[in-house]
This record gives sequence, structure tokens and C-alpha cells, in this order.
Amino acid sequence: MNPSRWQDRVQQEDELLQQLRTKMSHAGQRRAEALYQGVAELGSVEAVAAELGISRPAVSKAMRKNRPAATGHTTTP
Repeated sequence: MNPSRWQDRVQQEDELLQQLRTKMSHAGQRRAEALYQGVAELGSVEAVAAELGISRPAVSKAMRKNRPAATGHTTTP
């Protein structure tokens, strides 16, 4: 069995990294949607942060970075 050329291995890893970036982006969007739902349910970003045991800025940043497209959310992080 011949080992892969290093260039082929680099290309394979680049493809894997792109797939992972895409999956991370989608996961971030789904997480932001859940955070928006949490704000709608609990009434504030602060309440969501307290419920999850994370900081308010972390919740706000995640929501801002992955703002859902055209879902009608009016709650600002």
C-alpha cells in the first residue's frame, strides 16, 4: 500500500476543515435560535444567562453573532 502524497493529505484535511466550519456555523445558528427562544420564554437575556450559568455578555454575543434570518425576533440582546 502506497502512502498518500502529502499534498493529497493536506487537501483531504482542508476539505474536512471546511465541513467542520459549516457544521459549526449551523450549530451556532441553532444555538442562537434556542437563546432567542429562551429570552422569549424567560423574559430577558439576564434570565437566560442565569439559567445556563453563563455570563450575560456571552449570551448577547452568541445571539448577535448568529442572529436568525427573518424570524421576526424583536428582542435585542
